[in-house]
Amino acid sequence: MAAGRWVSVTWKVLAVVMVLWLLVVLAAWLLQRQLIYLPDRSAPAPPAGVEEVSYTAADGTELTAWFLPADSSSRPPHTTVVVANGNGGNRAGRVPLAEGLTGRGHAVLLTDYRGYGGNPGDPREEVLAEDFLAAVARLADRPDVDPERIVYLGESLGSAVVSEAAAERPPPALVLRSPFTELADVGRHHYPFLPVRTLLRERFPTAEHLSAYEGPVLVVAGDSDRIVPDRFSRRVVEEHTAGPISLHLIEGADHNDRAVLSGDEFLDTVDAFLPDALPQPSGND
Repeated sequence: MAAGRWVSVTWKVLAVVMVLWLLVVLAAWLLQRQLIYLPDRSAPAPPAGVEEVSYTAADGTELTAWFLPADSSSRPPHTTVVVANGNGGNRAGRVPLAEGLTGRGHAVLLTDYRGYGGNPGDPREEVLAEDFLAAVARLADRPDVDPERIVYLGESLGSAVVSEAAAERPPPALVLRSPFTELADVGRHHYPFLPVRTLLRERFPTAEHLSAYEGPVLVVAGDSDRIVPDRFSRRVVEEHTAGPISLHLIEGADHNDRAVLSGDEFLDTVDAFLPDALPQPSGND
């Protein structure tokens, strides 16, 4: 009789655990976009010397970015770097990155996703690369920008965005900071008890998009990253066979440390990569 009661209690406990697990799975499925996107929706005022740029997405949504010209005292010719952010904050938090690049002779356009930085709407995977390319097209029309020297830089989630954009409109060079092969890999790392690949509606398959891009790629990652472990960035490099790709690991850096956001080692690595990756413009000695 005691054994029978023990079996009965065990099955009840298992049933409760299963119900709780199913509730967690349901919540993860329903709230996944809230877990993926962590926007600062406020509309920041542009700092002095920063130009606010408006552009129109394919579906008519009006979006806003910030343009920072290259330091006029820096060596010519410069590139223009278009930045796709990670999943948190807004463009205001990328000003140190932009200033570090402009001081090294590169103009910068800081974009923001829908729902970030005062932009209307809500972010979703199917429109982010299109929105990014709308910003690139707007930038290419400027008289102070050489459209042949516009390069893309993506941070974390933004690496998937720029990789997809590069497959559609190839830039002369691509910089990926802390990229992952696909979002499900990161999800499984953080939630090993959930069927992440089955649940995810947002895929962000960086490696898959990158396979269609033949230009030079620089991958930079921190070797102490706890959000996107550097093994995922290494795998992006290992799996890429379409064109030249290099990896630079920043020792001791976590995902949101200044070292990989706007640190000198990161900026110097990007600055050294771009002149070698881009052909010199005609007429340049």
